[in-house]
This record gives sequence, C-alpha cells and structure tokens, in this order.
Amino acid sequence: MIEVKNLSHKYSGNSDYSVKDISFGIKQGEIFGFLGPSGAGKSTVQKILTGLLKLQNGSVKIDGKDVTSAGTDFFEKIGVSFELPNIYEKLTGYENLKFYAGLFRSKTFDPYEVLEWVDLKDAAGKKAGDYSKGMKQRLIFARAIINDPEILFLDEPLSGLDPTTAQKLKKIIIDFRSRGKTIFLTTHNMFVADELCDNVAFINTGEIISMDSPKNLKLKYGNHSLKIEYTDGEKTKTDIFFLEKSEDKEQFKNIVDKNKIITVHSGEATLEEIFIKITGRRLS
Repeated sequence: MIEVKNLSHKYSGNSDYSVKDISFGIKQGEIFGFLGPSGAGKSTVQKILTGLLKLQNGSVKIDGKDVTSAGTDFFEKIGVSFELPNIYEKLTGYENLKFYAGLFRSKTFDPYEVLEWVDLKDAAGKKAGDYSKGMKQRLIFARAIINDPEILFLDEPLSGLDPTTAQKLKKIIIDFRSRGKTIFLTTHNMFVADELCDNVAFINTGEIISMDSPKNLKLKYGNHSLKIEYTDGEKTKTDIFFLEKSEDKEQFKNIVDKNKIITVHSGEATLEEIFIKITGRRLS
C-alpha cells in the first residue's frame, strides 16, 4: 500500500538532512508504527507521505501511484491527524466536522456519530476554541476519520488523553484495521506502539535504525530474563537472571537446587528499553 525508497529531506537553511535515505514498506490492513523522540523526523516523513511537503529525494508510492502526482482521488481516500491542533476555533465541534465532511465527494460518516465515538457529542455545540487540549485532540482525530479513509495517517493521536478516552480511540484504530484500512502511526509512546502496531520502525536523527514487528524486536534485542523469588534460610530474596549468560544460568540452577522457590516469572524488554539500548537516547 505504501512504498518508500531512499527518502531524504532537508529544510531550507539547515546544513544537515532531517530525513536521511530511509526506505520502508507498509502492507494494506497493517498498522505501521514510526517511532522515535521529538525531532527524529517522524512528522517530516508524514508530511511528505500526505503531500504537505514536496518530495526532494527518493520515491514514495501510495497504492501504486507516485505521491508527486497525487490528485483529488488521493486526498479523497486518506485521513490525517496532526499532533498540533489546527481546527477552526470560532466554529463548534459539529461545525468543524460538518464543514470538513462537505469537502469530500464520497459519502462520509455523520458528524454527530463520529463525535459520539470520541466522547464529544455533549460538546458538539461548543466552540472548538473553548475545548481543552484533550478535546481538541479528539476533534482532530474525529476529523481524520470522518471520510472513512482507506489510509489513516496519525501523528501522536493519543497525546494528552486520559486512559479511558485513549482506550476508546485505540478501539477505533483497531476497528479500522479489521476493515482492511492501512494506518501509519507516528509516536514516541512505545507502549501505544507495542499495543497497536503490526510492524514498527525506530527512527533517530532522521535515520531508520531498526525495523520489524514488536515481538521480533524484543526477541532480537531484548534480554530474556527470569525473576525468581525464593527463601534463603529465614529470608525471602528476589533475583533476576538473564539465561543467555552462562554465569547467570549456573547461579539460577544453584538457587533452584538449594532453596525453596516461591515464584518464577519470565520477562522481556519493552520497546522503549530496546530503543534506548540501540541508540543510547531516551524518548523525552
């Protein structure tokens, strides 16, 4: 569905490239996570894919067509949610969606229905400028899905949302995937990516440094650990062992042989821990 080859981009006045020779592919019906800290190049790539930034180097094809020749049909079938609010603040939430829905030739969802999905129906008649940050974020998300797009571009869609509301939006995203929609998700939240994404790419300083499914990344980079709780005499102790290490394996065997075991839990590294391990950089 989306094919990117050797993409690079440099902003005017900058000596270095913001995006450096990256390549990746996304299949139809896949949630693809583009993961990295602020300033890594995530939003730049999304803007190029959606035609908001001119392609400078490399090639981008969406549904088999070059993004440089994207016309009305392309914009009919995509939905875009931006990290920063870009709504009409003097219009109500309903009027924002109604106006945007009117730009499409194809049939759209009913604005009231979409506002209900994102818990904004009670605020439908309220001016968007009076919305809280989280409400504005939900309105942007609602606008992105109003046309039932084939491809959904989401830039930090859950930023600033409480857990309950975030869970509702996650369910909508998963529902879109179940209906064969393709989703490009940019985020620095590795827990969201782990929960939602079929495949992810780690991007840092404009370069893709690793790309695979969350499960495979954990298998490749994560330490397979065992957390064991046991009694040593009258004391209860807890230790963690990484069984890839021969010395840990031997110590683990000795404890099991000589002590009463209370609990044993296996563990794996999180995506955020793996990102830090690869780059030495945190996601703040």
